[in-house]
Amino acid sequence: MIFARIFRVMFCVLFSLMFAVGAYANPITPKEIIAEKIEPPFQIGETVGDGVYEIINLDGRVGGYAFETQPIASIPGFSGAPINLLVIIDNEGMFINAEIITHNEPIFVSGLDGSLFHKFVEQYKGKSVFDTMVVGVPYGGKDEASSLIYLDGVTKATASVRIAHETILAAAFAVAKDKLQNIASGPPAKPDTAHVEELTWQDLIDQGLATRRLVNNTELQTAFHDTLWQDDDPEASDDPDGIYLDLWVVDIGAPSIARAVLDDDGMAELEHFMSISRHDEPILVLDAGRHGLVSETFTRNTSPDLMEAHQDGFPISLRDSDLEVSLKPDVPDEYAMILRTDRRLGFDPTREWTLSIKAVREHGSFRPEIGSVDFTATHKTPERFYVRETAPKPSPPWIAAIKERKVDLGILLVFLTGLFIIQLRFLSGLSAQKSFAPMRLTTLAFVIGFIGWWGQGQLSVVTPIGVVRSIAEGKSLLFLLYDPFSLLIWLFVIVSFFLWGRGLFCGWLCPFGAMQEFMHHMGRLLRLPEISVPRWLDQKLIWTKYVVLLGLLILAFTAPQIGDKAVEVEPFKTAITTFFIREWYYVAYAVFLLVSSMVLFKGFCRYVCPLGAIMAIGGLIRGRDWIERRAECGSPCQLCKVKCNYNAIKPTGEIAYSECFQCLDCVTIFEDENQCVPLVLAKKRGARK
Repeated sequence: MIFARIFRVMFCVLFSLMFAVGAYANPITPKEIIAEKIEPPFQIGETVGDGVYEIINLDGRVGGYAFETQPIASIPGFSGAPINLLVIIDNEGMFINAEIITHNEPIFVSGLDGSLFHKFVEQYKGKSVFDTMVVGVPYGGKDEASSLIYLDGVTKATASVRIAHETILAAAFAVAKDKLQNIASGPPAKPDTAHVEELTWQDLIDQGLATRRLVNNTELQTAFHDTLWQDDDPEASDDPDGIYLDLWVVDIGAPSIARAVLDDDGMAELEHFMSISRHDEPILVLDAGRHGLVSETFTRNTSPDLMEAHQDGFPISLRDSDLEVSLKPDVPDEYAMILRTDRRLGFDPTREWTLSIKAVREHGSFRPEIGSVDFTATHKTPERFYVRETAPKPSPPWIAAIKERKVDLGILLVFLTGLFIIQLRFLSGLSAQKSFAPMRLTTLAFVIGFIGWWGQGQLSVVTPIGVVRSIAEGKSLLFLLYDPFSLLIWLFVIVSFFLWGRGLFCGWLCPFGAMQEFMHHMGRLLRLPEISVPRWLDQKLIWTKYVVLLGLLILAFTAPQIGDKAVEVEPFKTAITTFFIREWYYVAYAVFLLVSSMVLFKGFCRYVCPLGAIMAIGGLIRGRDWIERRAECGSPCQLCKVKCNYNAIKPTGEIAYSECFQCLDCVTIFEDENQCVPLVLAKKRGARK
């Protein structure tokens, strides 16, 4: 009794954990789902990269690109898992759409309304990858002279929305560079901490490591000449030779360069910052003139309101690092700040980039009109201060798939091998144990949680139908290698056909079948009535699954679009792949099948499942009758037949292996001298002697 209670508690905990694991499964979105999200006049085209698809205009020409962000910019979210978004841009770099596919951000999973996250992402529609966008609101009111585009964030979820923002920009920049401007986006450069040079401030100037942009009042006046604002700076008019902007730009990501401008305290603070923000490139900007770099309303740790940066025509996202700048004595220090930009967004410090500084004037005292001009400085840092990860030679996608899932594949291989050995060597002895039922349920729980929800290893009729179509059309079967997890299960299942028929998969390795079995046990705990299908009706209903399979095969060749919908007769995608997060009618269908299993034992598996029909056909190559029988089985003893929930034992005592799910209940009875009628009678006869 105590053991039973402990097992029930363990079962509840394990089932809860499986639901949690299922929530973290993040399969790559199928192409047809992405296709449904692309609105006219566009439609989905060819795959042109990992998670990247062309979108086609009505005239058949490429009109832009749709892509998932996770394969391109896998930036960890607040939970540690990347946020995966669908982004669509046109050939001019305009965002047609952006929406969240999956995320595990804790604040939205259990806390804030998730719709707020989706509304934030909707703001990108109509904007351009060439715009300078920042998250947040401008402090002190919107500066009309600034070209920054502000996106409304979400209160209490600043980290999550900024990660989503950086993910969208990183992926969009990568696709735009590759597809729109054909700019190669190789491995990013990062500071070489092992490179050491003794440099001074003068060395930085002489070697071009410090870029200067000097603007006097005369140049400033010329820039505003013949505009409304030409007379709105008296100081510029009174002192033509005076300095307005004395800008210095120094990329201090390289330690040797940083040590040339920062004193010991400044260097220590920078090193601490770099140890935390390993992907950020720090850029020192100085102004020895009267411009001042930022406006009076600027707030630390936000994007500078009077500065912008671009590289290859794309904006560089700049943000104040909020570091106290402590410079060496010979470095100009009238105004100084250290900006930062994330190298994961495509910034390459070894190639030319441009910093723009805005000069702003106001005309009028009541609701003044704002005017501005830009002054630019172009900078780059030599390659010797940076290292690049060597771009790996592209390997076949199926090899990458195996490498990415090597841990999962290792666990699966150990499990399947162990299950094979136990079934081959210890089947009878194990079935006779009193603890067999808890062990079986624990195994099935593992199948649901690990193989199903986590590993996405639910086999489907789609695979064998796809194989048949590919062979008939003369196409390659390499697509099977793209899902090594499921392929490994298929290999073991095919081998099991020779040993046990359909039983190993249908009884032990099918996640949805395992869910039905748990629902059956729940029905017994709730003392619900059981529907016992008469044998004559059962023998007719079992042919239904073959009719369903035949129908799917016919549709696959004659109406594949209808066939793609018809395979939803399998509830596997709903219950396992998407974890019940789908349209209501799919969910209702899957739930109905599970609930019905509480009163009709695994009715879907026995009568409807087209994959089960394939397994039954595959079981025809079984080479042995692996379930032992006695002469008394069937005549006169009918106990196993009565106890078999699958009606897989004939009145004669023979096993109908094409319908046997290898639950081993009959093997348990066969080995139990207190249940098996021939053994009970033999025991009584022995006692009388």
